[in-house]
Amino acid sequence: MTKAQPKEMLPLVDKPIIQYGVEEALAAGCDQIIIITGRGKQAIEDHFDVSYELEKMLEERKKTDLLKIVRQISDMIHVAYVRQKEALGLGHAVLMARELVGNEPFAVLLADDVIDGQVPCLKQMMDVFEQTQSSVVAAQVIDGPAISAYGVVDPKPADARFNGRLNEIKNMVEKPKLEQAPSNIAIIGRYILTPGIFDALAETQLGAGGELQLTDGMRGLLKKEKIHSYIFEGRRHDTGDKLGFLKATVEFALKREDLGEPLRQYLKGLNL
Repeated sequence: MTKAQPKEMLPLVDKPIIQYGVEEALAAGCDQIIIITGRGKQAIEDHFDVSYELEKMLEERKKTDLLKIVRQISDMIHVAYVRQKEALGLGHAVLMARELVGNEPFAVLLADDVIDGQVPCLKQMMDVFEQTQSSVVAAQVIDGPAISAYGVVDPKPADARFNGRLNEIKNMVEKPKLEQAPSNIAIIGRYILTPGIFDALAETQLGAGGELQLTDGMRGLLKKEKIHSYIFEGRRHDTGDKLGFLKATVEFALKREDLGEPLRQYLKGLNL
């Protein structure tokens, strides 16, 4: 499916995956969005742009509800785009935004991780950042062999105010074997980083797969600053995984007022 379109544009129910991340950033109070794109990702820019022809057609056909939805997308944010000419890793993608971000803290959201929570995950992390004034990564407890697919933190309990969810990171390991993992606390696709990460990434050598790994850059940052991990409240869907994508589609559809009850009745009627 992603041969001809970016995976970020695959729909969860009726919105592309990336829109959930943008909406989370907006709900957390971000007002400036930078999207790192690459070859074949023009559809992302088109999605958040004004579509004059579509709006005109909907207006002429008096489809005001659809027109409102389409206009909300283009009015949602002012976006800057940075093109990553070579896919050299997440750390490299973050480094590409250095000039636009400037000398201030910033958030990184990976579109693959769609997080459903009463309080947006990024907003939870912003509350932590305001109290710690240090970089914060979102974390999730992963038990068993699956931990080997993640960056894993070596934690030290940090602050009782966060109900044991906050840890100071002593070290972090990228994709360790189960028996070598320092904990069962895995880093997932949300970060709030201080601008010090840019110098750390610039000084980091290429790592696994010949790529600039963000985990390696954060390990360099740890030598100069504290970094915390925060086990967020909410449900994470890994939409980069086929089964994860299917589960997310069903769960988001069930929460919809227009689709939830008919889908629920359909699922109950299946001979499972």
